[in-house]
Amino acid sequence: MNQLKDQTNSSKEIYHSIIRKKFIWLLLTLVLLFLFFMLDVLIGPSWLSVNEVLNAIFSSSYQENTKNDIIVNVIRLPTATMALVVGASLGTAGAQMQTVLSNPLASPYTLGVSAAASFGAAVAIVICNDLLPIDEIIIIPFCAFIASLISSLALFLISKTKSVSIHMIILTGVALSFLFNSLLSLIQYFSKDNQFEAIVLWMFGSLQNATWIKVIIVAVVLSICLPLFLADAWKLMALQMGDEKAKSMGIQTEKLRLQVIVTASILTAVSVCFVGAIGFVGLVAPHIARTLVGEDQRFFLPSSALLGALMLSFASIVSKTIVPGAIFPVGITTSLIGIPFLLSIILKKRKRLY
Repeated sequence: MNQLKDQTNSSKEIYHSIIRKKFIWLLLTLVLLFLFFMLDVLIGPSWLSVNEVLNAIFSSSYQENTKNDIIVNVIRLPTATMALVVGASLGTAGAQMQTVLSNPLASPYTLGVSAAASFGAAVAIVICNDLLPIDEIIIIPFCAFIASLISSLALFLISKTKSVSIHMIILTGVALSFLFNSLLSLIQYFSKDNQFEAIVLWMFGSLQNATWIKVIIVAVVLSICLPLFLADAWKLMALQMGDEKAKSMGIQTEKLRLQVIVTASILTAVSVCFVGAIGFVGLVAPHIARTLVGEDQRFFLPSSALLGALMLSFASIVSKTIVPGAIFPVGITTSLIGIPFLLSIILKKRKRLY
């Protein structure tokens, strides 16, 4: 009996030690995220000191509508906050897609949602902007959102077919991505010079058009979707053991998988419709989170969200420092950061095959 108690106590200590390490990783990520957020507010074409930034944010005696006040409160704070909420949204969506599809290469970018958003934005720039008397600030995000939802709906309907396997869902997403990219190229071919330039700039991805209204919309959708995912944390953990074992626990695997794909697609659509096609965040952030905290959804999901926000915030900082006095497209920066991670994932999967 004493030996059994000792083994139980030892197991509890090991378990608590593992949990503490995961909490420490989350805390360190949160601290690093705060530092990156402050750096993102400080850095820009017009450099400001820490005191100037703090005065613009907190000081009630500080004059409104001054140069520093406009730079900090109207431009940099919304942009830095948008990087956090969009990065967290893409990280969360990517983590859930990888979980339910059992594939580390699954993400909103690889499943065609971002390509559909680019196509929708191109349609708005070339066609809708001329036909409808609506401001482009409204029509472009709206068309990008609708196109993303169409892509998600197509993926949803194909996934609903009983004969379609998980791997077929991924191939369907890749096919949709090629389809929307082809349609996008067709629109670019017939577009005018100024329209072509606008399409390319949107495809690069940018945080510079962020406003507090856009930030609030993305944040609200994230605050709704994240608790929904966390509520199914144990079901998603069971799903990782295989469909047969999950079904033996009373989990409706097909329903759960479709619910997660649709919710993650909506979360992605809301994010990319405001900032453009930003790739690799939804792919890389969950991969790093899995390495740090494992597959436990209670830690994996928050960690993916935080690391997604951290990655996009870091990309925002880098985009301001690459070319002095100018802002580099953040979508290109995330691609440059994400490609080495993508290659490492592919090489690891290749090694497992041999």
